[in-house]
Amino acid sequence: MVLRSFEGSEPTIHDSAYVDETAVIIGDVTIEQDASIWPNTTLRGDHGEIVIREGANVQDNAVCHEGVEIGPYATVGHTAIVHAATVGERALIGMQATVLDGATIGDRALIGAGSVVTENTDIPPSSFAIGTPAEVKRTDDETPWTYAGDHYVELANRYQEHSERLD
Repeated sequence: MVLRSFEGSEPTIHDSAYVDETAVIIGDVTIEQDASIWPNTTLRGDHGEIVIREGANVQDNAVCHEGVEIGPYATVGHTAIVHAATVGERALIGMQATVLDGATIGDRALIGAGSVVTENTDIPPSSFAIGTPAEVKRTDDETPWTYAGDHYVELANRYQEHSERLD
């Protein structure tokens, strides 16, 4: 992994977190226990703190920049972008979705793949939102996606125990 300080701020990574060796972590970034950061992810805390809470996962090629908080057991899908926004506990940001400045994604909310959550938008808890701009289509208290974070904690543990570089 690439760990880089920026203007005196250094990343803080809990010992139990999994961070892939191809991830780039810069500046004011905190990765809490059991969180996972997957291949080619960039967390760039050079203009505001980034916090990846306990059990959260940020998947392959995703980008988090500026003031970002990813809540406990939340999922940021492949190639998604979260910029200066807050993602609630057990929420899921779908693949290639974009969440823009000042947006808040409520606990257990789901943002559909490819959707764009525009600036200062609040997506209520337990909502499913999709589209460009993302609009709430329905409310679900429990979906299988609510527990994606648990799956990724287990998968990250397997990677820590059973994967090795072959080159």
